[in-house]
Order: sequence, then structure tokens, then C-alpha cells
Amino acid sequence: MTDHASDRVVTALQALVRIPTVSDRDPSRVDAEAFDRLLAELKDHFPLLHERLTLTVVGTHGLLLNWPGASADRPVVLMAHLDVVPVDAEAPWQHDAFGGEIHDSPSGPAIWGRGTLDDKGCVAAICEAVESLLEAGHVPAQDVWLSFGCDEEVSGTAAPEAVEVLRERGVTPWLVVDEGGAIAGGAFPGVKPPLGVIGVTEKGTTSLELVAEGRGGHASTPARNGPTARIARAILRIEKSPFPASAPAPTLELMRRIAPHVPLPLRPLLGRADQLAPVVTRALLAAGPEAAAMTRTTVAATTLSGSPALNVIASTAKAGLNIRVMVGDTVAGVVEHVRKAIADDSVRIDVIESGEPSPISPMDEAFELLESCISEVFPDAVSTPYVMMAATDSRHFTAISEHVYRFAPFRMTKAQRQAIHSYDEHIGVADLVDGARWYQLLIERLPS
Repeated sequence: MTDHASDRVVTALQALVRIPTVSDRDPSRVDAEAFDRLLAELKDHFPLLHERLTLTVVGTHGLLLNWPGASADRPVVLMAHLDVVPVDAEAPWQHDAFGGEIHDSPSGPAIWGRGTLDDKGCVAAICEAVESLLEAGHVPAQDVWLSFGCDEEVSGTAAPEAVEVLRERGVTPWLVVDEGGAIAGGAFPGVKPPLGVIGVTEKGTTSLELVAEGRGGHASTPARNGPTARIARAILRIEKSPFPASAPAPTLELMRRIAPHVPLPLRPLLGRADQLAPVVTRALLAAGPEAAAMTRTTVAATTLSGSPALNVIASTAKAGLNIRVMVGDTVAGVVEHVRKAIADDSVRIDVIESGEPSPISPMDEAFELLESCISEVFPDAVSTPYVMMAATDSRHFTAISEHVYRFAPFRMTKAQRQAIHSYDEHIGVADLVDGARWYQLLIERLPS
């Protein structure tokens, strides 16, 4: 990649980060003008892309761009999203969250700000790859589509609309690549090389609300088992009734691939992970909450509401549950599990959001293409499949493609991964440039 291209992608990401494109479930709370400015910035920084690719607007500000290739037999979709989550004003950011400033980090100069990793870094890197190839006169072997959603962080409609546009045009993607995994350093204790984790599936995202009702009244005369007490008891019962654990096939393959890099006593176990699945599952459960989440459906009580005043007994108490549904489980099964765990017919269960886990994409030619690009740009990384815990826009694309993968081509330390949706989010300058190089290589290597 030329120095000009490297400078361009860095400058572009700085400009994008400075625009607070915060999405919200309530459309009236969205700053549409900020999204307008961001689209204008994209056009300014990547003029050839906007001149030569055909643009379709999806949702309010989502983009679907088509770059015709030598063939339309095996089209490719590269995805990212333009929106970000809000910034907590009380969080101790070292630098302005919407400043897009370059400051030192433990791994060198970095761009700091909301969206650098989630997900404007991918937007800038994809656009830079396409812009550089257009400047070089490159024609991709297959049609390339760019799908940039504008409401991913609130599970919005732009991605489903993009899927419908592609379906209507008869486009069946051979390969879809969205955010998700990364070149993850410090992913497992004792594993020295970074892991190039490629999400071959993702957990389903489901939200339930527990509701308990009663008479309410004055706090000076409380009755037993009021709405608040019943909600509290329900939450504790759910916590004491975890879902059954079993490591899915991608997790077992991940264990097998990292086996040569773990401490010697663990190598025989992980090297035969597929044959010793129950033992591996128990080991993951004992390794802490992050590892345990790789083996089962998880439930987190997130929102609580009750009385409007300290001296008033609640007439209605509610608890929100955020559930990540493991591959092999279903939303219906999750609701039934929660119902049995609560064992209280006076607590109502409302399904607020229902999302099944995504199908597992195969580790065939398409997956191997991603692996080869990782090996070229990040030669020290160990490529491996994994089950993604969070939700991405790409889950909608599984309706039209069997090959949907989740991978952001950036080196990320554990601290960086923890900064996503938190404070001090940042991406290394060199890592951004390498990410753009990875996308460019992927496009160059598309099979004819």
C-alpha cells in the first residue's frame, strides 16, 4: 500500500470518528444531520468509489454499493456499519471520544475515539482498499458489494433492507464478510501468538421482560411476596439454573488449533478436543465467564424497574433479560427454560426481541481464502473459527448466503477489545493500514 493510501485511510477514519453518528431505537432521537455529514465525508475521501460504484440507499442512511467484476457468478459482500453507541459522559476517556486524535498507545501511535474499532475502522479500511484498487485500474474477478448499515447498534432495518434488495436483484453472495473476530492478542492464557478468529456463526440475541404485578400501597405496611420480591426471587432462580453446557463444533476446532501453542500439559487434551468434548467443556466452564460463554446460552439481568418513590410499594416490577442463544438452542426452548427456572405463574414473561442463533458457515474454499489473507498480512497469527457472542448485521445475510463470516482485520489487544462499547476505544495507526491491506488482498484473490 502506498504512503498516500496509508495517509488517506488514517485521515478518513479521523474524520469519520469526529462525527457522532449515534443510533437510537427511537428515530426522533437520531441526529440525521450527523449521518448526512458522515456520508459527505466518505464521498470526499473516496471519490473514485462514489464515482464508479452504483449506489443504493437502504434505510435512512445505509449504503449498498456495487462494483461490477469480471464475473457475477460468485458475488462478494463486504460489510461494516456507520453508527456507533453513545458515549458515557462520566467514563474516564483519556482523549476526546469524538476527537479522532492520534496519541500514543502501548503498541504505538493510535487513533482514539468512539467507532475506531466498532465499526468505522472497517468502513475506512474497506473504502481505502476499493479506492486504491480503482486507482490501479483493477477489475475484481467477481462482483463486489459494499453494505454499510446505519443502525446496527440498535438492531435496525438497514441490513434486512439490503438483503431484500440483493434478493430482488437475484444476488446470492458466495462470500459475506462482516465485523466480528480480529487478530486477537492475549485471547487465551498461555497462548503466545495472536489468534485470527473468524466467526463462522453467532449466538442469537433474545430479550425477555419479567413482569410481576400487585396492589402496591404504602411502604409502612408491606405484604409478603410483593411484585419486587417476586422479581428478585425470579432473577436469583434463573441465575441458579444455568443452561446445559456443551462445546459446539467451531469451539472444539478452535481448541484443536491452539493446542500446539498452549502449555505442554494441556496439549494432549486440546489436540483431541473433538474426541474429548465433555472434558473440554468442563475445562472451559472452569476458566471463567468469558470462556464459559463459549459453551452455553447465557442470561444477564440488565434492566430493573419498580416503585416510583422510596415510600411507595411497587404495583408493577419488571426485569429485563438479555439472552445470547447458543448454537443448537432455540428461542422457544430458552423461554421454556426460564419459565421452569422461575416456577412462578404470577411472573409474566414477555418476549421483547427474538433472535435465533445463526447457522454455521462451512470451513471450505471461502473460509480458506480468508485464512490465506490472514497468513499473508499477519504471519504470526493462528487462524481459527469461533462462535461469536455478540450480534452483527451479517446474521440477516444468512438468509441469502451459506458463507457468512465475521472478521475485522485489525490487531486488537485484550484492553482494546474491552474498550469496545466502553471507554478509551482506539486503533493502532499501523493496524488500520494493515487492515486496509487485508481487504485489498482479499479482493485481489477472489477466485475467477
